[in-house]
Amino acid sequence: MDQQNGRGVVMTTGSVSLANAMWRGFRGKCPNCGEGHMFGRFLKVADACDHCGEELFHQRADDFPAYLVMVVVGHLVVPAILAIETAYAPPVWLQLAVWLPVTLFASLALLQPTKGAIVGLQWQLGMHGFEAGKLRREAGRLAPVLAKSNTRAA
Repeated sequence: MDQQNGRGVVMTTGSVSLANAMWRGFRGKCPNCGEGHMFGRFLKVADACDHCGEELFHQRADDFPAYLVMVVVGHLVVPAILAIETAYAPPVWLQLAVWLPVTLFASLALLQPTKGAIVGLQWQLGMHGFEAGKLRREAGRLAPVLAKSNTRAA
């Protein structure tokens, strides 16, 4: 459910699951609305969503996305290198000419989506500075329920 606040900014009032927030981040979209862009530059997270205004500058992904990318790419490239080496034994220069660019491009291709997923994780769990936003979202979700229960008691 989307509502428009007094400043003309669209606010999402429904809850977002952890998987959905991470998937939105993986796609480079705002974990709150799924519409706005998360990144201003390649790895620079925007201060706020350009669609819903959700603050994103609280993120503290640091080096964790890079570590995850190294683990994933390493677990894909190293077995492939070993399989080619044992099956065909190509010269070292050929191995380097093939696997260094593959490793570089795979790492660069996964780095931004991985960072986006980590920011989505932090946003949904309310980590670091995101806890205030999470409390506001939860209060907004509970407000209609509390209003209904108050009208029944009267």
